[in-house]
This record gives sequence, C-alpha cells and structure tokens, in this order.
Amino acid sequence: MDFQLTDDQRALKAGMRELLERRFPRSRLRAAVDGEAERGAEVDRELWRELGAAGLFALRVPESAGGVGLGLPEAVLAFEEAGRALLPGPLAATELTAHLSAAGWLAGGGPAAGRWVAEGSAAGALVADGDAAAGWLADGGSAAGALVAGAVRGEAVVTALDQGGALVEHLASADAVLALGSTAVEVIPAGAVARSAESIRSVDPATPLHRTAPYRTAPHGAAPQREAPHGAAPQRVGPQRTSVAGAATTGVAASGPADRLRREAALLTAAQQLGSASRTVELAVEHAKRRTQFGRPIGAFQAVQHLCAGMLVRAESARSVVYAAAVTEEPGDIAAAKLLADEAAVRNARDCLQVHGGMGFTWEADVHLHLKRAWVRAGQWQCAAEAEEELAAGLLSTVGACL
Repeated sequence: MDFQLTDDQRALKAGMRELLERRFPRSRLRAAVDGEAERGAEVDRELWRELGAAGLFALRVPESAGGVGLGLPEAVLAFEEAGRALLPGPLAATELTAHLSAAGWLAGGGPAAGRWVAEGSAAGALVADGDAAAGWLADGGSAAGALVAGAVRGEAVVTALDQGGALVEHLASADAVLALGSTAVEVIPAGAVARSAESIRSVDPATPLHRTAPYRTAPHGAAPQREAPHGAAPQRVGPQRTSVAGAATTGVAASGPADRLRREAALLTAAQQLGSASRTVELAVEHAKRRTQFGRPIGAFQAVQHLCAGMLVRAESARSVVYAAAVTEEPGDIAAAKLLADEAAVRNARDCLQVHGGMGFTWEADVHLHLKRAWVRAGQWQCAAEAEEELAAGLLSTVGACL
C-alpha cells in the first residue's frame, strides 16, 4: 500500500499554508497577545469568512451541498497547517457543525435528513428516532438553519460544550454552541450559554475560556435543559423537531453520534497539536543554525543536536499515528493519535525553549505561545487519562476475544 500523500493532498497543505502566511502572519499573531488583549480575544470575522470561502469548514461537505467533497484525512491536513500557524478560534467545533448540517443531521435534504416540522412558536430541536438520539437544534425556526449553514461558509462561529464540563473557548465571539451529551447533539444559541458562564483566566492569551454550568441534553421529545448555577431555576429551550430517519446510513458508530463527534474533534485537535510540534522543530533548528556561541553555531554542540533530534522523532512519530487514525477512524487509533500529538506538542515546545536559552522564556519570543496553546489543547476533548483509558479498553477487548 502507498501511504504517501497524493498530489492533491500536498497541494491542499501548501495552499492552506500559503493562505495562513498571507492572512495570519506573525504580526497578526503578536497583535493578538501584545497590547491588544480585548481585540485579540475576539475571533477575526474577516479571516473566518476567508477560511470559509477557501473551504476549510466545507472540506467534508459534499459537492452537491456546496462543499469540497473530501474526507477526514484532508481535514486533518488542513488543521495541521492551522496548528502550525497557531490560528486561534473554535475551528474543530465549527467544522463539525458544518459537516453535520451537510450530512443531514441538522437541516433538510435526503432521506437521512428527515424534515423540518414546526412545533410551537420558537426554537428548534433535532430529535432522533430511536434510542441513539442524533440531537437537537435549539434556535428559532428558519434562523436555526441559516446559522448552521453559515458555519459552512465561515459566516458563523460555533464553539463547543461537552456535557462532561470541559471549558468553552471563544464563547464571547461565538454565534452558537455545539453541545454534546451522552448520546444527543445540540446546537444552541451562544447567548443562552453565556448567561450562566464565568470567564476564567486562560494560560493562552489568544484562547479565552469560560466555565459553564453542566449541560444536560434532553431525553427524547423533551426540551434541552441546563443545570443552573447556585441553585437557580434551570433554563429551558423550546423544541422544534426534525426526524432523522435512516441515521444509520450516515456512518454513525453504534456508540452514538455524540461519541463519534468527540472522536473527530479529538483527531482534529491532535492534528493542530501535530502542526505546532512540527513548527517548534523548525524554530529550534533555525535558531540553532543562527545563534553562535564560542565562535560556532550552537547547533554544532551535541547537547543541542540531541534536543533537536528528539523533537523531530516525537513529531514524526505523532504524524504517522495521526495520519493513520484519519484513515481508519478507529477509537483506539484516535486515542493514540491524541496522546502522542499532545506529548509531541508540549515536549517539543519545552525543548524548543531550551534551545533558545534565556531568550526563549521572554515575552518577545514566540516559542512560549506554542507551549501555552499546547497546554490548552491537551486538555480539550480527550486528555491523556481519557486516551489511556480508551487504549486500555481496546486492549482488554482484544484479549477477551482471543481467550
């Protein structure tokens, strides 16, 4: 088998890198953290729309629905470049929402999409037929479909909220929130979440975070419900239903669409970590060639060479696993990809700091931004403990099948 990237895939990576170098250069990254805190915390809407026009959020949307018609491997390649550039914003949540809408989960079209059925005077919900609920779209009538369609074109920013209580990124800039429950998937207005959210200090100055009250997806046919903080009455969002007949044809795993979305989000996040890990290798090698000590480039010293070699090994090891997981889409492969990519991003950034010496720890250097973003991503979607548990469960099931 040929595991090399195709010419089209290489062209996709090159095009994405060129776009980001042109529209999100180092000066724009520094503006997000230097003296423009309030502005830097906001998603750049103009850039977001340009990313949508370039097809970043529509990579997995069929051509018949106005998308690019590619697959998860191509999305991983594009997100790798986004991670390399430290592009801020809820990229994974917006891409997942765009893909859901095109797949028929959130809006009409095709047998798997079902149909919109007005119920009441406001708000929408997408409720699956059967026990494996597909989710709810909590918003108002036609505005809901427009908002989700806007995610495909980059006109809407969608962040994510996991039922497990993970922090929500870029909530103040978001138009909607993709909420994942045990089995259900909801898209709710960002304002409904922001009312009970608390802004917290983020280690990454370009990734604002909010802590929210635990969100519980509603049972079949009921309105979604949020646990209000401090004993306040829960807030309810009225439903508008859409049937998802034939949901099995969309390729959803038996564990349900929410778990599938979590795995895809973990893989896309791992791809961003991979991009960051690769970029810190480049930064370390460039500095080792340029910086001189005792009349020689510091890259001539064995200690520095070992650091750079170890960084390269971690990045390339993570790359092979991330790319493989994008092809297989197996839970165990995705867990391994997230685990290795997180380790590569964090440890490479730390070693890159060491190669830079004292200047690496200064605010003026860019290396610390990679480390801080890697820390944030390592806690998103699937942390190390969760990935290890996934891998352990897979091993136990394999052993049990062999006995």
